[in-house]
Amino acid sequence: MTFADHYSTVAAQYAAYRPHYPAALVDVLADRSPPGTALDVGCGSGQLSVALAARFTRVIATDPAQAQLDAARPAPGVEYRCAPAEASGLPAASIALVVAAQAAHWFDMPRFLAEVERIAVPGALIALVSYGVLHVEGADADTVIQRYYSDDAGPYWPKERAHVETGYRDLVLPWPAVEAPPLEMSASWTRDELVGYLTTWSATVKMIAARGTGPLDAVDRALRATWSDAKRRTIRWPLTVKLARRA
Repeated sequence: MTFADHYSTVAAQYAAYRPHYPAALVDVLADRSPPGTALDVGCGSGQLSVALAARFTRVIATDPAQAQLDAARPAPGVEYRCAPAEASGLPAASIALVVAAQAAHWFDMPRFLAEVERIAVPGALIALVSYGVLHVEGADADTVIQRYYSDDAGPYWPKERAHVETGYRDLVLPWPAVEAPPLEMSASWTRDELVGYLTTWSATVKMIAARGTGPLDAVDRALRATWSDAKRRTIRWPLTVKLARRA
């Protein structure tokens, strides 16, 4: 099965600079799941997979890009496997939690939902998680990042990015909904860590291929004007968490 591979060329940066999910999200998922195995679909380099291992004795983490898995951090209880979301290769009725974090907008949703129906146990929790546009502490830096997001990277976002911007509003789970509390993700980053994160955007990858690194270099220069090397700033992302219970 072919897939749109946006990240293999930046797999090392993805592993180094993508944010990690809060423990509160893991608790929400674990507290609402029956006992059993968790499946992290489209796991990237394991940003959520490793966190899930704190509450699940077995976590299977799948991604169609082997380069992403090669860069993933090993962790006890986490099994990385190369497989697309739509064809996991797992036994029927074997998974208690199916979660896709910052990934479902890339899936062939009808085929993915059919696969979930096949592999999830009755009563399993199904979760789609996404984080939206970041905000940086300090108007000086945040203005630079928002301008880069919309003006420089903007023309290069794949069409699927629209699902992230609308909070997965149009990605419908065909099972009874489960309530999730409001959540936020945050990180304390240096300027270099923030710029490193920008290199992992699918739009940045396409922009650099088309225009070179000039716009990204300009962001770095603008941030350096008011942000010293050692200073850390708080970065925040709104989290979308859509939950459903398989019948």
